[in-house]
Amino acid sequence: MVKNVVAVLIMAIVGFSAQGQEKKNKNAKYTTEVNGNCEQCQKRIQKTAYSVPGVKSASWSIETHQLSLIINEEKASLLDVKKAIAKVGHDTDDLKATKEDYDNLHFCCQYERL
Repeated sequence: MVKNVVAVLIMAIVGFSAQGQEKKNKNAKYTTEVNGNCEQCQKRIQKTAYSVPGVKSASWSIETHQLSLIINEEKASLLDVKKAIAKVGHDTDDLKATKEDYDNLHFCCQYERL
């Protein structure tokens, strides 16, 4: 009887610790390319990324055009962030903004599109 109680307690402790570890792994780091030119672009790109539920961190470099993200993957995906950024006029490595969204950018933010 005592062995059964001990076995159940050990299984319960192992089960709870496994659940706690799973929760820690929700956040994923990504780096992706986003086109833009200036500090105004930087503010727009970062603000848009943060507007996507689940984005914990967003930092875009003017020099490298790299957007570094930490995303809670239970709430959002990298594709969700790229779609939001394209919607405000900035091309990403996978998604292009529509001509209309790109044309709505301030003239200093309009980058050379390929």
